[in-house]
Amino acid sequence: MSLGSDGERVLQKQYGSDDRANDFYDTQMRNHLNERMVKLIDRQEMMFIATADTNGECDSSFRAGPPGFVVVLDDKTLIYPEYRGNGVYASLGNISENPHVGILFVDFFDSTIGLHVNGKAKMVDNELMMQRVAAVETVGTARQVVDGSQPERWVEVTVEEAYIHCAKHVPRLAKVEKKIHWGSDDETHKGGRFFDVSK
Repeated sequence: MSLGSDGERVLQKQYGSDDRANDFYDTQMRNHLNERMVKLIDRQEMMFIATADTNGECDSSFRAGPPGFVVVLDDKTLIYPEYRGNGVYASLGNISENPHVGILFVDFFDSTIGLHVNGKAKMVDNELMMQRVAAVETVGTARQVVDGSQPERWVEVTVEEAYIHCAKHVPRLAKVEKKIHWGSDDETHKGGRFFDVSK
């Protein structure tokens, strides 16, 4: 596997970090998910996803669900559900043009370790995905439906890079109770007027 982008390699030489970078690539980066990575993903209730269109215009977004809403099908494949949102389809629109995605999981509540997963994504219809994974025990009703809200579709990611985001600067947070209104269009629940941009 080719490790590091051309830009990374140029800057490593320029700033004298070749040895540190090579050590990281050798000891921390894989082209698949190992068992510990899978266990971390299975506990997560949220993640951040970065996408870009064909012009390189970027978007970073947030996804959430019950623990294990991101499902690892095998060491090179993970899937996550897309629920009803604001109808803009910023992330999916980018994926339809450019399959490259970067996902960041952060375990804020326990280890404070993060996991980067980079790869290529594609959209899969909900019914088709359910037929495909019917034999996979880990994809159960709890991951298909959140408070009665069925996924509109799934995103399948083929893993190309998986590596640690160190815990050094990640805060440990305490989880407090919050009622989640999945699929709601109620502005009170969505907070859609928070920044008052309509004026």
